[in-house]
Amino acid sequence: MKRSTFLKLLPLSSLVSGTISMCSARANGKGSEAANGKPIMISTWVTGLQTNKIGWPILHDNKGSAMDAIEAAGRWMEDQQNCCVGLGGNPDRDGIVTLDACVMDHQYRCGGVAALERIQHPITVARQVMEYTPHVLLVGAGAQQFALEKGHKLESGELSQTAADTYRQWLEEKEYEPVINIENSVPKRLPNGEFNHDTMAMLGIDDQGHVAGGVTTSGMGFKMRGRVGDSPIIGAGLYVDGEVGAATSSGVGEEVIRNVGSHLVVELMRQGRSPVQACKEAVMRIINRKENKARDIQVGFVALAVDGSYGAYSIQPGFQYAVKSTTEEVLLDAESYY
Repeated sequence: MKRSTFLKLLPLSSLVSGTISMCSARANGKGSEAANGKPIMISTWVTGLQTNKIGWPILHDNKGSAMDAIEAAGRWMEDQQNCCVGLGGNPDRDGIVTLDACVMDHQYRCGGVAALERIQHPITVARQVMEYTPHVLLVGAGAQQFALEKGHKLESGELSQTAADTYRQWLEEKEYEPVINIENSVPKRLPNGEFNHDTMAMLGIDDQGHVAGGVTTSGMGFKMRGRVGDSPIIGAGLYVDGEVGAATSSGVGEEVIRNVGSHLVVELMRQGRSPVQACKEAVMRIINRKENKARDIQVGFVALAVDGSYGAYSIQPGFQYAVKSTTEEVLLDAESYY
């Protein structure tokens, strides 16, 4: 049985440092199988406690839209110094930070950006792709050009000090050579030992009962130049169906893309699975395809049904997600296969 933890929302520095006290909130860590009142917001990882805090006043106090709450939360996360989100994140193997993001709402409206450079808020650009273009995904120089046309500022492109130090350490350890060291140049774990997880994902239901989702990331650290994972791909890293619910993922994006993972989770919920059951079945598709490989990677799914029930499941232990509603404020450990 997995433990779960109740945390009052405190400054992010306290959350990350682990100096806060925790007490048991739910015995099994599965999530809620029962319907919950709206609004509700779910975000991945311990930082999700703070992103939920950013989005909650929009959802609850202002009776705003889930999309507005998710965008605001994503923008806040993109402004932080984080290994895996925003311009302060780890670069690709050539030392350049590239950003991916997407959003989707209950009406199947969606937008995304991939391999976006030197723009502070990719989640806002993704929403603008959704709202102002006939397209779903813009990439690279075209995505940057669109962002500038929409009033975004071109940032310097310099690495944050933390990212520069981590990149330098990686170069030394990998003895990086551009030609021969390609597939093996992406570490499963970061130099500090953490899994090289690469997304900040958020799901929400607003006071009107409308579901929305968003994802933002700087991608897998030290990836090949031009690599794009599941995060900006609708159906893989995020999927929303206004009649069923929403799902998102975190971890090794290539494995999620192969299964169109988030869409799979939502369709399984449509067929009657609970959020936890749907996430578990999607993970088992990955494991059953090649269990030996699955032993060394992390993929996790989080799902939110339109009735407010939710759940998550991952390959490895350690995948966490935060929930904020009118009745609870919790950080949960997803159930895992191993």
